[in-house]
Amino acid sequence: MRPTWDIFCSVVDNYGDIGVTWRLARQLVAEHKVEVRLWVDDLGAFVRLCPEADTQATQQLLQGVEIRQWPAPWQPVEPADVVIEAFACQLPAAYVAAMAARPAKVLWLNLEYLSAEEWVEGCHGLPSLQSNGLQKFFFFPGFTAGSGGLLREPELLAQRQAFQADSAAREAFLCGIGVEPVAGARLISLFAYENKALAGWLDALAADSQPTQLLVPEGRILADLQTWLGDGPLPVGAAQQRGQLHIQVLPFIQQDQYDRLLWCCDLNAVRGEDSFVRAQWAGRPLLWHIYQQTENVHLEKLEAFLALYKEGLSPAASEALADFWRAWNNGEAMADSWQRLLGSWPEQAEHAEDWCLARASQTDLATTLVQFYLNWL
Repeated sequence: MRPTWDIFCSVVDNYGDIGVTWRLARQLVAEHKVEVRLWVDDLGAFVRLCPEADTQATQQLLQGVEIRQWPAPWQPVEPADVVIEAFACQLPAAYVAAMAARPAKVLWLNLEYLSAEEWVEGCHGLPSLQSNGLQKFFFFPGFTAGSGGLLREPELLAQRQAFQADSAAREAFLCGIGVEPVAGARLISLFAYENKALAGWLDALAADSQPTQLLVPEGRILADLQTWLGDGPLPVGAAQQRGQLHIQVLPFIQQDQYDRLLWCCDLNAVRGEDSFVRAQWAGRPLLWHIYQQTENVHLEKLEAFLALYKEGLSPAASEALADFWRAWNNGEAMADSWQRLLGSWPEQAEHAEDWCLARASQTDLATTLVQFYLNWL
């Protein structure tokens, strides 16, 4: 019999948590031939990522994954061989009791949020004994060989490189989502949380000597963009120009389409975790808007990633990149750091590809999870 896996996802911030768990579930089924039930407490958010999903169905099979509505109150089911609570969501007490009562042992994993902090390697894979006698293991995705790795499908980089080498394919994709490329423009995607630094960056783009085409998928940053434009609501498909800046609002697109959007762009501004990782696989310069936490804990995580990512850059390019990211995440003026970043652009572009290939040489997250289970048996 094939091993069974239960993945529990509580949708906290729109699409980040469900985005990661949906990718993981699909890869486990497709590549590792296990049976996966994905328990989701907000099918409304899930259907944005998977339009064929039924928000009213308590149980449905999509792309080989059994999607279960996480019910309240909980309805008893037989626990799986491997149980993943994603991002510290709390499992139903009755389910945990059933895990403890199950004759065959259950591997219980807490899949943590992504972090580049140094302590991650020391905590990755450690067990925690629970009051009912079960062990729960902490599993940390990460950027180094001592972590759990990053989500990456085996064919992803080959697909990306072929797509980026095919100008006709890129043009056809952009046309398919309603984008007509502006001649000679740099292409930037913008997916971010609310950010008071946006206006200053847009001012700099509008005043630049080179045109910029800014593609903005539906999301939380639209209100700030609308304020800067000084116009009414920005519907999907809306296109406006201010100086050298051409802005277009895109519809919410599925994950595979979003990957291709990232592959098309010269720079990708991304947020949270899922889009952050996918932008790294694009092999293009990126700008990360990290999820804000109390007491500015998120800034420590930002600096930890920057410390890793900057390795190999010249001092000037490293400083320009770090200043650009810090200004964005602190809501500060960005014009100066943006100009300095452009001054080192060839180096930034080459470094982004090198970083991508180095991460791809490490074992991916789905495979490390399966290997952990096999070693645990």
